[in-house]
Amino acid sequence: MANPSNSHAFSQTRPTKVGVLGAGQLGRMMALAGLPLGLEFSLYDTSGAPSAGLGQIFSDPENTQQELDRFLDSVDVVTYEFEHLPLDLARNIASRKPLYPGVEALRVCQNRELEKGLFRQLNIPTPEYRIVSSAEELEKAAAELGTPVVAKSITEGYDGKGQAVLKSPSEAKAAWESIRHPRLIVESFVNFSREVSLIAARNTQGEFVAYPLVENIHHEGILRYTIAPAPLVSEQTQNTASDYIHTLMDHLDYVGVLALELFETPEGLLANEMAPRVHNSGHWSMDGAHTGQFENHLRAILGLPLGDTAPHRVSGMINLISRSVDPSQILKLRDTHLHLYGKDERKGRKVGHINVNAESYDELKDKIERCLPFVPEHAPFTWNPELDT
Repeated sequence: MANPSNSHAFSQTRPTKVGVLGAGQLGRMMALAGLPLGLEFSLYDTSGAPSAGLGQIFSDPENTQQELDRFLDSVDVVTYEFEHLPLDLARNIASRKPLYPGVEALRVCQNRELEKGLFRQLNIPTPEYRIVSSAEELEKAAAELGTPVVAKSITEGYDGKGQAVLKSPSEAKAAWESIRHPRLIVESFVNFSREVSLIAARNTQGEFVAYPLVENIHHEGILRYTIAPAPLVSEQTQNTASDYIHTLMDHLDYVGVLALELFETPEGLLANEMAPRVHNSGHWSMDGAHTGQFENHLRAILGLPLGDTAPHRVSGMINLISRSVDPSQILKLRDTHLHLYGKDERKGRKVGHINVNAESYDELKDKIERCLPFVPEHAPFTWNPELDT
């Protein structure tokens, strides 16, 4: 029989109160995954428009120390749903409570120059790139790399924001003025067959697990569809991607879920960028893997054993952008799971997603196509598993 006093001591020391910096859909889904584990959630919002709809919300658009103190007093451990956080805020929190992922991971992932430099340091292949500080340097870099090139702001920018494609060096001035940042990274255009990503988790003891590589389909710079696992991925390619992300996590002493976005090319995988958080391309795992990414993130930051990342079957994720759906239309479809975020509709806003499960890729394609007539303003879905290479 277990010693009651020991059981009581364990329950007192095990962290159960999780603080989330941000109160959007990722914080919401994190809380939904943690409630069955007996966890409590406090969400700290600085936007003035929290949408999570559950947990204890601390809304602090004025960034007051008093509200931050109240938030930190209510939690055992802190994580975040969005990487564009002020580093001073992250350092302040980390000095008072365990913060996962740590400040160094946040600092690197906020800065594309540091991120690409770390990839090179760790021998993770990337596209050729240059760092520029003026329109003239941008024009020179475009000429050196050969157009087309992609120019991106060093900091900030996501979902296609803060970047421009130059088809000629002569477009440098217009691109510089449109991005309006003091430093840009300029990347050579990659001849890739598809975009893939890998989600992995590492806990406080250094235990590591990775999900299968997934295929991502973007439209206008925003992820629209994910196919999991990506078809026709060799064991060698999966292992290479896992080695890359494992190396990154060990180097950063990373705790939590990390996403690594990659290009698949004839020469192999090239790293594009990473995100220090649960990721849109991992949403399929909520209904398609033995343990979803949100639960594994919580297990990681609480020092719990990590869960099985193997998929049940093949899965597809449809992002709902700008407009929602009629649940009565979606839920009558077999093997289809609807996740709405409780957010007002707005152009370009992620308001939900649909997960679809199937026994084969052909069946998955058919099921996704059956969903799309009920998805307003959906992006074209031209994916064909037989054409993947």
